[in-house]
Amino acid sequence: MAIFAYRGINAAGKKVSGVKDAENAKALRVVLRKDGVLVTEVLEESQARKKSAREIDLKKLLRRITTLDVAVATRQLATLLKSGIPLVEGLTALIEQLEQPDLKLALTQIRDRVNEGTSLNEALKAHPKIFNPLYVNMVAAGESSGTLDSVLQRLAEFLEAQSKLSNKVFGALAYPMFMVVFGMGVISVMMVAVVPKVTAIFENFQQALPWYTRLLIFTSHVFTGYWWLLILSVTSGVIGFRRWLATADGRRRWDLFVLQVPVFGKLTLMVAVSRFARTLSTLLKSGVPLLSALEITRNVLGNTELMRVIEEARVSIREGESIAAPLKRSKRFPPIVTHMIAIGERSGQLEEMLENVASAYDSQVDAQIGVMTALLEPMMIILVGGMSGGIAFAILIPLMQINEFVQ
Repeated sequence: MAIFAYRGINAAGKKVSGVKDAENAKALRVVLRKDGVLVTEVLEESQARKKSAREIDLKKLLRRITTLDVAVATRQLATLLKSGIPLVEGLTALIEQLEQPDLKLALTQIRDRVNEGTSLNEALKAHPKIFNPLYVNMVAAGESSGTLDSVLQRLAEFLEAQSKLSNKVFGALAYPMFMVVFGMGVISVMMVAVVPKVTAIFENFQQALPWYTRLLIFTSHVFTGYWWLLILSVTSGVIGFRRWLATADGRRRWDLFVLQVPVFGKLTLMVAVSRFARTLSTLLKSGVPLLSALEITRNVLGNTELMRVIEEARVSIREGESIAAPLKRSKRFPPIVTHMIAIGERSGQLEEMLENVASAYDSQVDAQIGVMTALLEPMMIILVGGMSGGIAFAILIPLMQINEFVQ
C-alpha cells in the first residue's frame, strides 16, 4: 500500500484534505467517493512533501505538531492497548480519528513499518522531530518488558505535565513582551511622525531649548534620517549574537549568565530541576537503566551548565558513587533536591522521591511565575508610560515657554 495526500470537497460543499493509504490513486478516489468526498487532487506522500517544500504554506506553519498533540495521541493509544486491541489495529484506529495531518502521516508510516515486522521503537526513530530519544527509549523499555500500555500511559502524563509547564512560562512572558513591542511601536511612531512636526515650530523661534528637548530632537533625526542604519545595526547584532551562541564557549557563557540573572535565573533553575526530576523518574519507572536514563535526561535540560553537571554525575555513578553526591558537589542543584534524592536512594524509593521533587518544584514555578507576572506588568506599564510621558514633557515645556514669549 502507498500513502496519499488528498484534497477534495465533501457533501456539504466544504474543502477537505487529509492523508490516507490505498493501493493506488484510483482506489483512493473510489473509497473517498463512498465517504461523500469529491477528490480534486491526489499526490503520493513523497510528491506531496516535495510540493510543500516548494510552497510557503502559512497554515502548515501554524498547525505544527505540539507536545500536547503527541500526549493526546499517546494516551489514546495506551487506552486502546489496555483494552486488548493489537498494536497495528490500535494504530489504525488512532490514525482514523486524528485531525493533525502531519502527525497522522507520521503514524501511518509508523504503522506500516510495524505491520512489516519492525518494532515500534525502531519505527519511531524515523521521526526524531516528533518522537524524541526519551519517548523512543521508554517505548523500547515497555516493549521489552511487555508493559507497553502502562509505559505509554506514563509517557502521556509526562508530556502533558511538560506541556502545562511550558505554557505557564510562555504565558508569564507573553504579556511583558507584548508591552515592550507595543511600547516600542508607539515611541517609534511618535519619533517619526509627531516630533519632526513639533521640531519645525521650534526652528522658527530663536530660543535656546532645554537639553532634554535637544536630545529628543537628535533622537528623532536619527530615527527619520538613519532608520536604515538602525535596522542594519539591530540585524547585525542579532546575527552576531546567534553565531556567538552557536559556539560551545558562547553557549556555556550565556547559559551561566541566564542562571545568574535575578528572578529569571531562579525560575530557569526551577524549571530545569522539575524537568530533570520528572524525566528521570518517568524513565526509571519504565525500566530504562540509570546511566541511559541520565544521558536522556541530560539532553532535555536545555542548559549546557546543568548538562555538564549531569554528565559528571554519570561518570561518578559509573565509578560507583551515588547520584546525590556529585549533584551536591556541583552546587547547581538546591540542597533540598540532593537531600531528597539521597533519601530516595537509601530507601529504595528513588522514583517516588524524584516525582515528589518534580511536584514540589512545579508548585514553586507556579508561585514564582505569579510573583514575576505581578512585578513585570506594572514595571512594563511604568516603563512605557514613562518614556511616552518623557517625550510629551520634552515637547510641551518648550511650547509653553514659546507661548509665554509670544504673549
